[in-house]
Amino acid sequence: MAVFVPFVLPGERVEAEIRQGKPGFARGTVTRIVETSSERVEARCPYFQHCGGCHYQHIPYERQIEFKAQILRETFERVGKIALKGEIRVHPSPAWNYRNRTRLQVRVAPEFALGYYRFGSREFLPVRECPISSPLINRVIARLTDLGGLDCPPAVEELELFADARDENLLGWAFCRHGADEKDLLRWAEAVRRGLPNLIGLHFFSSRRRLEDEAPQDVKSLARSGAEAIRCRTEQDEYQVSASSFFQTNRHLVKELVSVVTGNASGEVALDLYAGVGLFSLPLARSFHHIFAVEASQTSFHDLRQNVPASVKAVGTRTEDYLRSRAARKRPELVVLDPPRAGAGKAVTRSLIELGAQRIRYVSCDPATLARDLAPLVAGGYRIEEAHLFDLFPQTFHIESVILLAR
Repeated sequence: MAVFVPFVLPGERVEAEIRQGKPGFARGTVTRIVETSSERVEARCPYFQHCGGCHYQHIPYERQIEFKAQILRETFERVGKIALKGEIRVHPSPAWNYRNRTRLQVRVAPEFALGYYRFGSREFLPVRECPISSPLINRVIARLTDLGGLDCPPAVEELELFADARDENLLGWAFCRHGADEKDLLRWAEAVRRGLPNLIGLHFFSSRRRLEDEAPQDVKSLARSGAEAIRCRTEQDEYQVSASSFFQTNRHLVKELVSVVTGNASGEVALDLYAGVGLFSLPLARSFHHIFAVEASQTSFHDLRQNVPASVKAVGTRTEDYLRSRAARKRPELVVLDPPRAGAGKAVTRSLIELGAQRIRYVSCDPATLARDLAPLVAGGYRIEEAHLFDLFPQTFHIESVILLAR
C-alpha cells in the first residue's frame, strides 16, 4: 500500500502516523524523522507545516523545480499514456515574494486577525506575514492587524488582495456571509482606505468557496468603495483587472509566459479560449488579423472588452458552447486555451480535433487534467512540439505548464 506523507524528502526514513485509510493507499503525518536528508533546509516561514499554503519550503529551490519536472513527466505517462521524449523547458521564478494575489481568512473575535486555514483542516491560523506574497501585500497584512482591523464587520469572512505589476497599489475584495449590512461595509471600507493609502478600492461580494487559483465564478456584488479596477502592465500591454477577475498570480513570470504562448505564431485567425481579461489576446492581435476571445465569466468578459483592440472579437460564452456554434467553423491557424483546474474536458477536446487548427497552445495549472486532455488530442493527430514548466508557485506543489502542439 502506498502511504502519502507530506514534508518528507526522498531517502529520508521517518516514523509516520496513519491519519486516513483508503482502498489501496493511506495518508499519514510525520511523527519523527529517523534519518534526515542532507538536502533538507530550514523553512523560511514560521508558519510552514502549520499553514496549508506551502508544501516545499524544506526543499532547496533548485530541487523543487527538478521534482516538479519529474512529476509532470510521470503524470503524462500515468494519466495520458504519453511519453514526453524531449526536454521539459523549465522557467524558474524568484522563490519568495512572488504572489501578486493573496486570499486571507478574516477573524473578528475575540480579536481581529488575518490568516489561513491550518494544514489539512478548516481551523483558523492567524499570520502576520506571508513570505511568498509581495512586499506590499505583507505590509498591508501587518498594518491592518496592527490597526485592530478598524472595527471590521462580523459579516466579513475573507479578504483577497491584488497588487499591480509594480507592487505599488492594491485592489481588495471581501467576501461576506448572508445578511451583511451595506452601510456597515462601506463605513469599514472608508476607514480601511484611510488607514491603507495603497488600497485604491475595496469591493464586497457574497461568500463563495473555490479552489486556489481556480478561475473565479461570478458572485453577487454587495457594495464598492473606491476604484472599480486596477491597471496591470506588462512590457508591451496594459490590462484592466476588476475585482474577482482572473489574472496570473506570479508577478515575475508573466512576460515569459506570454512570450512562449503567443510567440512564433502569426496568420489570419486565432482563437483565445478561456481568455480571462485578455492576457494572450492583446499580444496575439499584433500577429493575427482576427482573434476570437472567448470568456464565460461576466466580470472577466467586461474587462476583456475594455482591454482588446478592434481586431479582437470578444465572445461572452462558455468555450464548449462557442466551439459547437457556427462562429467557430472557420479554421484558425492557432488556438490558445487556458482552462481552470478542471481542464478543458471531452467536449472541448473533441471540438478542437474537428476544428483542426494547425497549432494548439495549452496552458495548464493541473498536470492530471492536462494529461487527460492531451491524450485524445495526440490520438487525433497532434504531436507535442515543446513542453514548458513555469514555476508560478514556488514553495508549493502546484505546477503550471505550457504545451505546444502541432499537426
